[in-house]
Amino acid sequence: MADSTKFLESVNSGYTFKGESFKIGCAMLNGEVVPGTDVLLPFKTLNRHGLIAGATGTGKTKTLQVLAEGLSDASIPVLLMDIKGDLSGIAAAGTVNDKITDRCQKLNIEFKPTAYPVDLLTLSEQKGARLRATVSEFGPVLLSKILGLNDTQGGFVAMIFKYCDDNKLPLLDLKDFIKVLQYVSDEGKAELEKTYGKISTTSTGTILRKVIELQQQGADLFFGEKSFEVEDLMRISDDGRGMISIVRVTDLQDRPKLFSTFMLQLLAELYATCPEEGDMDKPRLVMFIDEAHLIFQEANDALLQQIETIIKLIRSKGIGIYFCTQNPMDVPADVLAQLGLKVQHALRAFTAADRKVIKQTAENYPETDFYKTEDLITQLGTGEALVTILNEKGIPTPLVHCMIRPPQSRMDILSDMEIDALVSKSKIAAKYNQVIDNVSAYEILTEKLEEASKKEEEQKQTEQKEEKKTTTKKEKTVFDDPTIRSMTRTAGNTIIRSLLGVLGLGGRSRRKSLF
Repeated sequence: MADSTKFLESVNSGYTFKGESFKIGCAMLNGEVVPGTDVLLPFKTLNRHGLIAGATGTGKTKTLQVLAEGLSDASIPVLLMDIKGDLSGIAAAGTVNDKITDRCQKLNIEFKPTAYPVDLLTLSEQKGARLRATVSEFGPVLLSKILGLNDTQGGFVAMIFKYCDDNKLPLLDLKDFIKVLQYVSDEGKAELEKTYGKISTTSTGTILRKVIELQQQGADLFFGEKSFEVEDLMRISDDGRGMISIVRVTDLQDRPKLFSTFMLQLLAELYATCPEEGDMDKPRLVMFIDEAHLIFQEANDALLQQIETIIKLIRSKGIGIYFCTQNPMDVPADVLAQLGLKVQHALRAFTAADRKVIKQTAENYPETDFYKTEDLITQLGTGEALVTILNEKGIPTPLVHCMIRPPQSRMDILSDMEIDALVSKSKIAAKYNQVIDNVSAYEILTEKLEEASKKEEEQKQTEQKEEKKTTTKKEKTVFDDPTIRSMTRTAGNTIIRSLLGVLGLGGRSRRKSLF
């Protein structure tokens, strides 16, 4: 009883906040929910980023769904990266069953089936508003990091961008960039070298191969117009709730480079666009990245460094970023150190490597007198998690074993018909789904080369005409007569044969008869 009382005091003192907050569940001790131990998340510190981790089937996605619902109800826009395709159900109301009723009774909450305002976005040809960005918006530095170029190659990319700026050649899509790359390494090489320095054919070849590799992952669908405006991610619905934008990337699991390219560009655009806010009562936008390991596993060192830098700095813009992954070790240590909220679902210890990960994970959480963290991580039930967050003073709250509340929206996907209806009602789908192909570097250079070729052909024809006009007839000599030429050849041949005969070299030798 003493332990329960002490535990109750610890939780209530650690999870009581001055500003607005929302309840995600109740604390547990000895496997049972302790009444009155509400686990609250303060809106003020949700821009300090976070991690939701756990093995498959332990409830990570449902926790993500609960957080998205709480934020939307508080008029905070949410961006979800739906890798597995199981988050679209948040647009539909949930249904009651015995398990949900029992859990709500334990948590002392009322279950209200609720549909939330949702916009579907896509990077490919799936249904939803198309997300695009131009090559120019990426800039030479970001593009070089995505392509994994060295300093020399990166300098050459910067030179290409400078040349395009100086000559008013818009770089909108990858075909523009490829066209300029081919032009400066061939027809325009001399022109470029006069102003910008020597060009290495090795560098151009390497860059071209890297761009083609990116194209193979479907980057042509992403690069182009109309560019997506990040302000459309921060909208409030007509009923005052924050819009939940779901990026459906179910077909990008085998194309991680494209996914990381999009994520880096989005983070960079958010950082560049959003003003400096400092500490806010509520974040401007909270982003959840499901299956976050897809970002990091294919990223080169330069790309990882860029991601780490943006995550460190974007907090002051009022943007919170939350990574969802099976293994917390999938997230680089420098990024993990920036995450204030940690929701750890169960991990499985099947191998020695698993036990090592569990031990490392347990060491990342605050020490507690109420749990043996390393053992508890493997014993958590579905929908249960270890939770800690930064309080309003930036201090980690006590670690609690928490039973997470169930989502009020559907815990399943939408049907094709429901998706069609959702997209048809979208206020931004029509804005971004129109196909635009403005005049850009590809068209300008193609026209320039065609004009140059035409002029060259016309000049050649002019020169040929002039040559015919200026050619004078040669004076006819005695040797121009065909008869004289024939006689001369005959006489010459006779003289040569005579000389060769004298030397014993001329004519065919006759074989002596044996008889």
